[in-house]
Amino acid sequence: MAQAKPGLARGFGKTSRRDAWWVQSAATAVVLTLFIVYATWAAFQNANYWHDNYLSPFYSPEIFGQSPHRWFGPKPGWWPAVLPFSPALIILPFPALFRFTCYYYRGAYYKAMWADPPACAVGEPRNAYTGEHGWPLIVQNVHRYFLYAALFFLLFLWHDAWKAFWFPIQQMSNYNPRGQNPFPDVPVKFGVGLGSLVLLLNTSLLTFYTLSCHSLRHLVGGRRDDLSKSPRSLLCYTCVSGLNKNHMRFAWFSLFGVMLADLYVRLVASGVIKDIRFF
Repeated sequence: MAQAKPGLARGFGKTSRRDAWWVQSAATAVVLTLFIVYATWAAFQNANYWHDNYLSPFYSPEIFGQSPHRWFGPKPGWWPAVLPFSPALIILPFPALFRFTCYYYRGAYYKAMWADPPACAVGEPRNAYTGEHGWPLIVQNVHRYFLYAALFFLLFLWHDAWKAFWFPIQQMSNYNPRGQNPFPDVPVKFGVGLGSLVLLLNTSLLTFYTLSCHSLRHLVGGRRDDLSKSPRSLLCYTCVSGLNKNHMRFAWFSLFGVMLADLYVRLVASGVIKDIRFF
C-alpha cells in the first residue's frame, strides 16, 4: 500500500478533519481585528479619556497630556509636527508589543491571520517552514523585555485603580493628607462607583495575564535550566506555572477588560452615560 511522503504539501486548506475547524480561527481573526481597530481609534482621539478620578488604561501612565493625571505638561516640544499628538501614542506600543510577542497570541494569530497553519492538521499556503529563527519573526524573542515593561506598567495601573475610589469634593475639610488624594490640589473622599469597579477588574485581569506569562516562569525560576538544584527557584516556577495553566483565558479576558475600561471611561467623559455611584 502506498504511503504519503513525510512533509508532502497537501495544499492550502486541505485536511481529513470533518469538524468545523475554521470557526475558531475565523472568530479569533474577527475579534483581534476589531480590537486593533478600536484601540487604534481610541489612541488617536486624545479626548474623553478621563473623567475626574477615572483614567483610561489606554492612556496610563499619562506622561504628557491635558488631564490632571498627567505627569508633566501638555504636548511636548519634541513631538513631530506631522504626527497627531495623543498621550496614548507614547505608552501604548509597550503593552501592544507585549501582547503581539506573547507565546499564546503568536499561536492564535499565526493560525487566524497568517494561516500558518490555518488549524491543526490543515494544509497551509506555503511549503517551507523557517520558524522564528529568521527575519522578521526572530524579533519575537524580545518578548521577555516587553514583559519587564508590562510589570512596570502594572504599578501605574494599580495606582489608577486606587485613585478610582477617591472622588473629588468641594469641602476642603474632607481632605485627607495621608496620600490618598489623586490630585494634589483637589480635596477628595472615598467612594465606590461603577467605574471604580470596572478599572479594578481591568487591572486585576491584566495582572493575572502578565503574571501567568511563560517568560515570567523562566524569570522567577532564576533563569535556570535545571530547577532541581534550587528548591527556591523551583517553588517560584511552580507557583507561576499554576497561573500559566489559564494563560489563554487571562489573555482573552484581559483583552476584553481593557477595551471595556476604556469604553466606559470614554462614555462617561463624553456624557453618553452617567457613572453609577454606589456610595
